[in-house]
Amino acid sequence: MFDGYESSEESSSSSSSEDSEDEVRSIPASLPIIKNNGQVYTYPDGKAGMATCEMCGMVGVRDAFYSKTKRFCSPSFSVSHSLVIMPLDFTFNAVYVCCLCLPKGKPPTKKAKVLQKQPLMAKLAAYAQYQANQQSQSKSKSVVPVEGFDWGQYICSNNLVGAPVSCFKHVPMGTFWGDITEGVRVEVLNSDTHLSTKVYWIAGIVKLAGFKALLRYEGFDNDSSHDFWCNLCIPEVHPVGWCASNGKPLVPPKSIQHKCANWKAFLVKRLTGAKTLPPDFATKLQESTQYPFKKLMRVEVVDKTHLCRTRVALVEQVIGGRLRLVYEESQDGTDDFWCHMYSPLIHSIGWSRSIGHRFKRSDVSKKIEGLMDAPSQLFMKVKDVDQSGEWYKDGMKLEAIDPLNLSAICVATVRKVLADGYLMIGIDGSEAADGSDWFCYHSTSPSIFPVGFCEINSIELTPPRGYNKLPFKWFDYLRETGSIAAPVKLFNHEVPNHGFREGMKLEAVDLMEPRLVCVATVTRIIHRLLRIHFDGWEDEYDQWVDCESADLYPVGWCQLTGYQLQPPAAQTTRETPPNVTKQKKKAQQYKGQKKKASLQLKEETPEVDEFTFSQGISDQESNGSGSYYIKQEP
Repeated sequence: MFDGYESSEESSSSSSSEDSEDEVRSIPASLPIIKNNGQVYTYPDGKAGMATCEMCGMVGVRDAFYSKTKRFCSPSFSVSHSLVIMPLDFTFNAVYVCCLCLPKGKPPTKKAKVLQKQPLMAKLAAYAQYQANQQSQSKSKSVVPVEGFDWGQYICSNNLVGAPVSCFKHVPMGTFWGDITEGVRVEVLNSDTHLSTKVYWIAGIVKLAGFKALLRYEGFDNDSSHDFWCNLCIPEVHPVGWCASNGKPLVPPKSIQHKCANWKAFLVKRLTGAKTLPPDFATKLQESTQYPFKKLMRVEVVDKTHLCRTRVALVEQVIGGRLRLVYEESQDGTDDFWCHMYSPLIHSIGWSRSIGHRFKRSDVSKKIEGLMDAPSQLFMKVKDVDQSGEWYKDGMKLEAIDPLNLSAICVATVRKVLADGYLMIGIDGSEAADGSDWFCYHSTSPSIFPVGFCEINSIELTPPRGYNKLPFKWFDYLRETGSIAAPVKLFNHEVPNHGFREGMKLEAVDLMEPRLVCVATVTRIIHRLLRIHFDGWEDEYDQWVDCESADLYPVGWCQLTGYQLQPPAAQTTRETPPNVTKQKKKAQQYKGQKKKASLQLKEETPEVDEFTFSQGISDQESNGSGSYYIKQEP
C-alpha cells in the first residue's frame, strides 16, 4: 500500500521482533497494518488511526505520537507545551514562543523515527485528505458559489479610503474600536501552507477600511504579494496570544519558511512592544451584536403612504439592528417598512397620542401569541426642549430636507407645533390639500435649517414649485407671503467631531428604498451634514444625511451582520432583480416632490379610521419679527 513499507499479509512472518509479532496477533485481521523498523501501527479507517500534532499541525500515525492523549508528534512538544508565554495586556511586551522554536527535549525514541519518513507521512496525509474530499464531494456538487461584492479589490484598485468604524457609534464595536490602527498585529489563519489542518500565523494591519483590514503576514516585510483583505470581526481573527492559550499551532507561511532559521528570535524582536487587539475584543463584539428588539414587538412607525401619520407595526426581522416592520393590518405580511432601531421614524406605542400626532387606527382583532409592546426605553431619546419661551409658531419659514427627495433642501413651513418639541413641516409649493405629506421633525433635528443656510453654505436651495421669480431670494419671498423666519437660535447648532472626510467610502441605506444598503461615498460635508452619493448612480440619487444617522455603516458591516449589500450600479445592470433596483426619476423643473414607490402619497380624503389627538398647545399666529440668514437687498 505504501512504498518502502510492508503490509501485514506479505511480511508478518518476516519480522524479527517477538514483541511486534505478539502485537500483530492482537490486532483484528480486518484492520490494515503498517510495519516499519519492527514497529507496528494500525490504520483502520483513515481517521481513527491518524493524529494531528496540536503544536505544529503535522499529520501522523496516532500510535507514534506522545503523551497519553497522543497530542504531539515530538516529545519536545509534549514537554514544552506548558512553557509557552503569552501577553496578558493590550501591548505585546512578553516573550513570545513559537511552536516551531520550542526548546529541544530528549532525543526522539525509536517510535519517533517513523515521523521522519517524509514519503510515508506525505502518503498518509494525502490519503486522509483524499478521504475527506471524497466525503464532502457529494455534498458540494450541487452548490454553486455566489460571488459577492469585493470591497478589498474595489478599494485597492481605486486607491480609496473607508470611513473609520469610530465614525459610526451605532454599529457593533463603534464605541470600542479605539486604537485599532495600522500596525496592530493579529493571529489569523495561515492560507500559505501545505498542511491539511488549520494553522495560524501573525499578521499586521497594512490598511484599514471600516471593519475590513489589509493584512500582511509577519516575515514578508515589504513584499505585498501575499497581502489579503479580512474583516477583523470574523471568528478567525484573534489577538496575539490566542493560539497559545487555546493550543492552536502557529506555523510560518511556506513562502518565507526558509528565510529564517530562528523564528523565535524573529518574533520576539518584531512583536516586543507592538500592539494587538484587546483581550476582550471577542466579548465586546458579541455584546455589541445583541439587539433588544425581538420579533412580534409592536411599535408605532411612519405610514409610508401618508407621511403625516403613524401606524402600528410588528417587528418581523432584526438584522444588525435594522428592523423589518410589517404593518399590523397587513394580511399577507408584504406591507412592510425597513428602518434602524435608532431611527427617528419609530416610536413606542402611545407616542402619537402623547404629542398630538396623527395616527391610523388598526382594526386588527386577531390575537397573536407572543405579541407585546416594545418597551419605551428601547427607542432613541430626543433632547428635552423648553417651549414656554420664544418658540416655533405655525406659518414660520425655514429650510428642510425633503423627505420625498432627499437630494433636495427646500423652502418649507412649520404647519403645526406638537408637544415635546415636535413640528409638522410642509414643503412649500408641493403640499397635498389634506396635509397628508406633512412630515414630523423634532426641533433638534439636523434635517431642518434656518433661513439662509443654503446660501451661506453654497448649497442649491429648491424653491417652491411654480415660483417664477428666480433666482430665489428669501427677503422677497418672506415679504410676498407675509411670513417670518423661524429664529436661528431655535435650531440645532451642535457639530460633533464625527471624523468623516470627503471621498470616504461606506455602506449606506437608500432611504427612498429603505430595504437597500448600497456602496456609497461621502462627496460633501457641511458642518454635520453629509452628501451621500451611491456609486454607479447619477448625482440626482444623492441624499443629504446627518453624520450621526443610523442609516450609515462602515465598510464590511453587511458582511458582519449578514445583510445583503448592493454593489455599484455598473456591476448589477443585469443581475439585480427588478424589485430591488432604483426607480428612475422624471426630470422636473423644480427638484421638489420626487416620489418613489416606497414612499408614495395618496392625495385623498382622510380615512374614517384616522384621527388626531389633541395636545392642548395654542396655535396662535405670531406677529413678532424673526431673524434669519439673508443678505438684505439695498
